[in-house]
Amino acid sequence: MNTETGQTILLVEDDTVVAGLIRFYLEREGFAVRHAADGNEALREFDRPQLPDLVILDVLLPYHNGHELLANLRARPAGANVPAVMLTSSDREKDVVKGLSGGANDYLAKPFRPAEAVARIRNLLQSTAKAKA
Repeated sequence: MNTETGQTILLVEDDTVVAGLIRFYLEREGFAVRHAADGNEALREFDRPQLPDLVILDVLLPYHNGHELLANLRARPAGANVPAVMLTSSDREKDVVKGLSGGANDYLAKPFRPAEAVARIRNLLQSTAKAKA
């Protein structure tokens, strides 16, 4: 856990360049970042005793896609309220609607603007914290 924000983000992304970029921006903002490079690694992360404060899910992943992972997370009592952001190269309306309808709290299309992505993540985490209070 990061001492600056106290918040952990699970990044599920198979592209090492994209994962590195996202990790850089999030860590620079004080978040602790755990990374899973495929669907199987993500499921192992979901089985950990402490779930992350937020999950970023790429849609196209080896083994399990982001929609399957989101459904798995939402089916877990502890995962039902973990904010989730879908990250994909498709910004077609039907894909965005599928992600949001599946339980995602937000949707980012690649290429994304890092500062905007961090602002969206901060807003989600703040909204979640207020809802718990």
